[in-house]
Amino acid sequence: MILQNARIYTMESKTGLIPDGYILIRGGKIAAVGGMAGLSEDAYPGERRVDLAGRSVIPGMIDAHCHVGMWEDGMGFEGDDGNEDTDPALPQLRAIDAVNPLDRCFAEALSAGITCVVTGPGSANPIGGQLAALKTYGRRVEKMLLKSPLAMKMALGENPKTVYHGRNVSPVTRMGTASIIREQLFKATRYARDIERAMRDEDEDEPDYDARHEALLPVIRGELPVHFHAHRADDIHTAMRIAAEFSLKYVIVHGTEAHLIADELKAENVPVLCGPALCDRSKPELRNLSFAAPGILSAMGLRVAIVTDHPVTPVQYLPLCAALAAREGMDVMEALRAVTINPAALCGIDDRVGSIAPGKDADLAVFDGEPLGFYSACTDVFVDGVRVAGKPM
Repeated sequence: MILQNARIYTMESKTGLIPDGYILIRGGKIAAVGGMAGLSEDAYPGERRVDLAGRSVIPGMIDAHCHVGMWEDGMGFEGDDGNEDTDPALPQLRAIDAVNPLDRCFAEALSAGITCVVTGPGSANPIGGQLAALKTYGRRVEKMLLKSPLAMKMALGENPKTVYHGRNVSPVTRMGTASIIREQLFKATRYARDIERAMRDEDEDEPDYDARHEALLPVIRGELPVHFHAHRADDIHTAMRIAAEFSLKYVIVHGTEAHLIADELKAENVPVLCGPALCDRSKPELRNLSFAAPGILSAMGLRVAIVTDHPVTPVQYLPLCAALAAREGMDVMEALRAVTINPAALCGIDDRVGSIAPGKDADLAVFDGEPLGFYSACTDVFVDGVRVAGKPM
């Protein structure tokens, strides 16, 4: 198929715009992209041509932090599978074992032009488990999967305190939360040393299998990043401190007060997944909530993504969140990058998604106006080159 006469936001550069262009799709991948001036009538014979008549095409949007399929829409406890709040450290939990791909919020995400979500455990536990990146089209997790595990979820601040305070068990303070994370990382480091020692010396026994430590091995080796849930500035600094102690790869998730310490984050080049902001200030650590935050961080030169934290903000409002960030001062193209190539890069899936370039998955969203325009509608959505949402073409 050739999509032609389109305004294409490739997101492959700072401008990344082809005012009048085409996209060739073959085998579920983008085979070619360019301006209409370079597309002759006899090029690519036999390919079906679809005239988009000036509509806008962007890479399918990506929500880099949400809980789609983990807290099922319209359900109570029966559909609540996001927090195994029975133990504060459960790194061995896997999002893929909790996601219900038939949750209707996947379809709502798709209809808004969101073709990929990073979903996983909530923030009840200091160490909550493993996140996964999924396409939003499909019926079976294995067939929707882009990457798993994508990152390890760790949480700081009010949430772990609130969950365990009423049970009279640790953690009930911020230092208790940090100590649990440190303890598990230290134990995993020792576990790794014991394994290496046994591999070098046949007289040494391997340590007994430990699912928690096994799950943390790629974290301490720098192979699996940590997504630190942190709203307040002091919690962000705690995440930075722990990451430095154990040489962790990491990003800050939420970062509600990140804009207050933007210079500190810039000094260490710490990326932030910003959001949710389309919500109320439901707890004290959200008192500095602002849609201006992503723009402030972006203007400092930090790589920023905008997220919904669904169901806090319903996932289909991701483009609205980007538009509101632009209204509050973020450069419009940077806001668009914050829901396409930036989350893809920060989550290590930009080899597959996040921009329109040859070799990448043909995950595309078509709009009848500017992609972040308030009145613009998503008219067509493609996943792996298949049109999966929209009106008949």
